[in-house]
Amino acid sequence: MKTLKLLFGFVLSATLLTSCYREDIIVNDVVPAISLNQLLQSYDLWYVDINATQGFGETPFMEIAFTLTFDNGRLFANNNLVGIGSQGNGFGVQIGTYNAYDMILDVDHVIDGFNSFDIYQIDNNTIELYNPFNDISYFLEGYQRSTFDYDFVFYDNIHYFLQEYDAWEKVYTSNFGALNEFDNENYLQFLSGGNDATFRSSQDVNINNTNNIFWDYTGVYGVGDAPGNMYLKTLTLDYDFFDNEFFELSVINDGTIELFHAASGTIYEFEGRGYIAYYRTSDTQGKVLEEKDKPKKRKQKTPKVDNPRENRRNL
Repeated sequence: MKTLKLLFGFVLSATLLTSCYREDIIVNDVVPAISLNQLLQSYDLWYVDINATQGFGETPFMEIAFTLTFDNGRLFANNNLVGIGSQGNGFGVQIGTYNAYDMILDVDHVIDGFNSFDIYQIDNNTIELYNPFNDISYFLEGYQRSTFDYDFVFYDNIHYFLQEYDAWEKVYTSNFGALNEFDNENYLQFLSGGNDATFRSSQDVNINNTNNIFWDYTGVYGVGDAPGNMYLKTLTLDYDFFDNEFFELSVINDGTIELFHAASGTIYEFEGRGYIAYYRTSDTQGKVLEEKDKPKKRKQKTPKVDNPRENRRNL
């Protein structure tokens, strides 16, 4: 009997323990996503990948910005290649103010006025700014200032650097090299707008005001890469009446370029005259720019796809 009682007690205890067993499932608290404000300010610079733009509309200040910086309600941009990396400690100039909340970014631009964007996070350092008012998406890549390659941006877009002065004046011709027709050219101008590849040249001498330059010739120019050297470019000026002029283009500083004339072996230096600070429709002094001075969209845009935001994670 004692043995049966012990066995019964053991069975009863096992039953009670089994019936009272509860599987504790520990659910970790989900770490909330950072706010849009925190995301925008987590990177010093947002590079505007203009070539990735989707849509056929246009938000003017986005079209000319190389980088954007969001700083406690103040919006900065590098719109110019002249001074990039040094102007505004690398952030450029303030172009307006912003307010970020939920999935919305509201921007009040000093020239363009109010614009509102829906924000989508593509990955850790890529965001999409979708403007529902003109159905266009811009894609921004986040970088810290200490690791951002300003030189790459400068040389990758040097075509536009040439357009940031009203004119380029020849200030030096080497005493070596064969005589050639280009020896007579003293001013060059690279125009934005239109086909974005138009240049003008002049044989005028010692013109103090660039508006008074008489342009003798208008043609088409092209800038290309030199294989194996990021810092060396090629420049071709299409002169119909005596063929093309081909140069190796080097940048001495933000206001001086060197042209090596391959056919003659002559070296020329040109200095920029009349710096254009791009806001879009006015310069830093408030003067309305002429149509030829208005900046051009930086690169060819890609057509908009049917569902540009499909499978993208909302903030």
